[in-house]
Amino acid sequence: MSLMPAMHSAWRRFVLIVLGLGLLALVVHTLFGPRGYLALRQQQKEYERLKLEIQALQEENRRLIEEIKALKSDPQMIERIAREELKLARPGETVISLPRTQTQQPAVAPAPQQKKPK
Repeated sequence: MSLMPAMHSAWRRFVLIVLGLGLLALVVHTLFGPRGYLALRQQQKEYERLKLEIQALQEENRRLIEEIKALKSDPQMIERIAREELKLARPGETVISLPRTQTQQPAVAPAPQQKKPK
């Protein structure tokens, strides 16, 4: 009869260890698994970032739609674009173009010129 309590105690310890390891595995999986808490937090951050990006793009789309409408119908807008980008002028006006600044220079340097012999 003295053997029974020792076996009962060993069996109980074994069951507690297995349950403890199972619980630890469950906690680790819940935190770090592919659908765990940390992955969920990362997905929520990505969702918020994408939501802000979508809002910014929708605002840009609205602005571009308004600009398209103005370009189709607003004569002042059309004239401004013609003057600024195409360097056009009304009859009798003179367009003065200033040289480009250093930041507006083309990325490719011009080929060096050869001196002509005299």
